[in-house]
Amino acid sequence: MHRFAHLLESLVLAPQRNAKLRLMQSYFREVPDPDRGYAVAAITRDLEFHSVKPAMLRALVEERMDPVLFAYSYDYVGDMAETISLVWPDKHGANAVPTLSDVVTALKGASRSEGPRLVEHWLDGLDATGRWALIKLVTGGLRIGVSARLAKQALAGFGDKPVEDIEELWHGLEPPYVALFEWLEGKADRPVSNAKALFRPVMLAHPVDEAQDFAKLEPADFAAEWKWDGIRVQATSEGGVPRLYSRTGDDISAAFPDVIEELTFEGSLDGELLVYRPDTDARSIAPFGDLQQRLNRKTVSRKHLATFPAMIRAYDLLQDGTTDTRPLPFTDRRKRLEDFVAGHGSPRIDLSPLVPFEDWTGLDTLRASPPEAVVEGLMLKRWDSIYQTGRPKGPWFKWKRDPFTVDAVLMYAQRGHGKRSSFYSDFTFGVWKPDAEAAPELVPVGKAYFGFTDEELKSLDKFVRDNTTDRFGPVRAVRAEPDHGLVLEIAFEGLNRSTRHKSGVAMRFPRISRIRTDKKPRDADTLPTLSALLPPA
Repeated sequence: MHRFAHLLESLVLAPQRNAKLRLMQSYFREVPDPDRGYAVAAITRDLEFHSVKPAMLRALVEERMDPVLFAYSYDYVGDMAETISLVWPDKHGANAVPTLSDVVTALKGASRSEGPRLVEHWLDGLDATGRWALIKLVTGGLRIGVSARLAKQALAGFGDKPVEDIEELWHGLEPPYVALFEWLEGKADRPVSNAKALFRPVMLAHPVDEAQDFAKLEPADFAAEWKWDGIRVQATSEGGVPRLYSRTGDDISAAFPDVIEELTFEGSLDGELLVYRPDTDARSIAPFGDLQQRLNRKTVSRKHLATFPAMIRAYDLLQDGTTDTRPLPFTDRRKRLEDFVAGHGSPRIDLSPLVPFEDWTGLDTLRASPPEAVVEGLMLKRWDSIYQTGRPKGPWFKWKRDPFTVDAVLMYAQRGHGKRSSFYSDFTFGVWKPDAEAAPELVPVGKAYFGFTDEELKSLDKFVRDNTTDRFGPVRAVRAEPDHGLVLEIAFEGLNRSTRHKSGVAMRFPRISRIRTDKKPRDADTLPTLSALLPPA
C-alpha cells in the first residue's frame, strides 16, 4: 500500500499531464504484478467493493472521536478520505501493512459486515498517507486528476504500443491485467480477447478557427451535420452480444436497456445518445436535462424508461457485419450508414441528417438558427476522411454555437476537493426575480467551479471569507445585496427547465468567464431574461 499511496499522492500534486504519465510509467516498471494491475484498475474505476460504503467509514471514525468534532474537521478539510486519514489515531506497529493486492483480494470476498472491520484493521497499521490512499481505493473516489484514457496512454507509453490497441482490448481484459503487462514488456504475444462487441476508439474533431481555417478550407470538400446536445456513444453488437459505450470506452449498457434491446444488428455505430419526447415521434429531441435523468444509473425504473425514452442518432458506421469500414472514405461510409439504418428499421435509431450549404457564410447563418434548440452547433467532415482514432488535425471540425452569457450574483460557496480543498472554489450564483409587490430577490440558477485562473481563485476565495453571512454545513452564504456583492459573468451552452431549482431553470456547462468588479449586483440580469432562452415546452 505504501507504493500505491505514494503514487496517488504524487499524481494529485503533479498538475502537468506529462508528469502524470511519467509517474504512472515509473510505477509500472518498479512495482510487480499483481499490484500494478490493481493500481491501474483503481485509476480507471474498474474496481468496485460492495462491502464498504462511505457511511460505514464515517461510523468507524465516530467510534474514535466526537461526531461533532469530526463534522467540523470534515467541513474544514473538505474531503472525507483526507479528514479520516488525519484524525484516525496512530497505532504504528499494531498491524502489518498490507499490499494493494492483499486489500483487493480480501475485500472482493468480504461481506457487508466483514468489510468495515477489515478496513479498520488496515487503518490501524498505516500512516496518514496510507490511510488516505486506502479510503480513496475502497470508496472509488480517487480525484487525482487522471482519466481512464490517460491511464491507458500511460500503459501505451510504458509498452511503446498504440493507445488504440489497448483501448480495443480493454473490455476483454480483467484486473490485474497480467497478460496485458506481459505483452507490454515484450514477454508474450498480444492478448487474445474472446469477448464480443468490443469498443473501437473514437475519432474526435478540432474546434474550428473561423479566422484561419475557413481561409484554407474549401466548402465543397466537407459535409455538414448538426451537432446534437446529447452524449457521444458507440453502439456495438456482435454474435448476439449488444453493448453501448461512452466516447471514452465506459460500458453504459445497464443504464439504457431500451436502446440495448434494439441493437439486433451485426456491426458498430457511432452516434449521439439522446432522449426524445415520449408524446411525439422520435425526432423531437428533449433537452439535455432529460438525458441526465438516465445517466450514471446502474438500474433504470419503468418510470424513467417511459418518461425519458432514449435513442441513437447515427453519425457513422465503423463495422458493417464483418467488414471494418473505418478505412473507407466518409463518402462511402455515409452511404453504407444510410443503407444500414434503413435496413435495421428500429424506431430507436435514426440517421443524422446532412446540412446542405454552398459557402461558409451561408453555413454560419444556419448555425445561428438551428432547427431545434437542443442543437449545439455543426460538425464538418471531409468527404474523403477515413475514420482515424484520436484527434487528427484537418479531417473533422466542430463549429459550436456562440455560448450564452449572463451576469449573475455570487450567493454561496463551498470548498473544493483534492488540491482545492483549502479554497472556496465551487460557486453558486443567482439572478434577480422581480416581484411587483416586494423587492426583487436573488434565486440560484447555477453552479460553476471552473473558468477562472489560480490568481482569480485566490481573489474569489478571499471575497467569500470576507463576506460570509451564514454557514450551512460546508456551504457558506455570501453577502449579496443590490449594492454589495460580487457579479460574475457566466457563460453556458444552453438552458433547461428544472423542477429541482427554485428558479425553474438549469444551465448546461456553466463556467465563470469574467469577474465583473465593475458592476453592482443590482445591475445583474433577471430571471425573465434568462427564461427567454429556454427551449419551447
